[in-house]
Amino acid sequence: MVFNERLRILRDERGWTQEKVARALDMPLRTYSGLEADGAKTHYDTLIKLADFYDVSVDWLMGRTEKREVNR
Repeated sequence: MVFNERLRILRDERGWTQEKVARALDMPLRTYSGLEADGAKTHYDTLIKLADFYDVSVDWLMGRTEKREVNR
C-alpha cells in the first residue's frame, strides 16, 4: 500500500518517532501507528492535516502522482 509507505518515508526523513508526529498532529499514537502499519482508512480532515503537516500533496500521499509539491 502506497499511503502507509509514504507516511513512513516522510516521518523518517524528519527523524521523528511516531509518538512525536502523533502528538504534533493532536491524534492518538494508536491512530497514527495504524495509518503507517496498514494504511488504515482515514477521514478527509485527517488526510488534509497529514498533507499539510508534511507539506506534500494529498495526491502524492495517496499514490496518484509522483509529484510531492502542493498546487496552490
